[in-house]
Amino acid sequence: MTSPLLTRRTVMRGALAAGAFPSAARGQAGRDPANQELTNVKIRITFNDLSMTATLYDNPSARDLTTTLPLQLKIEDYGGNEKIVRLPRKLTEDGSGPFGNERPGDLCYFKPWGNLALFYDDYRWDGLIRLGRFDGGIEPLFVRGEYPVRIERI
Repeated sequence: MTSPLLTRRTVMRGALAAGAFPSAARGQAGRDPANQELTNVKIRITFNDLSMTATLYDNPSARDLTTTLPLQLKIEDYGGNEKIVRLPRKLTEDGSGPFGNERPGDLCYFKPWGNLALFYDDYRWDGLIRLGRFDGGIEPLFVRGEYPVRIERI
């Protein structure tokens, strides 16, 4: 049987820790895939003499992506609403879940195949982890074809 004093003591420790480390308390709320917070981590994606930047969300998969950078891969069209980049290894799937507020300009990770999905049109698909949002326009994604692509942290 748990002592009421121990339970109160545990609650007090948790409250004190939340006060001392407010970012840790916010981190708990940030685990909801539909309500993630953007970080100050930015990446650049360059292909066909075009360049785009994206700001990453605070989630384990986005952090894992940054550990693989820089990358020299290939970007290609897929499905009429996205470009994809096949990564050299799968990213962690910790903290994933449905987010339900999909929109063009999302940078996602497709868990089943282990690739990046760069959306330029409406989409809805299970198995995605949103990694970030593109800054500014998404016009380079409308260019058709396969190209060498460089992805780097800036």
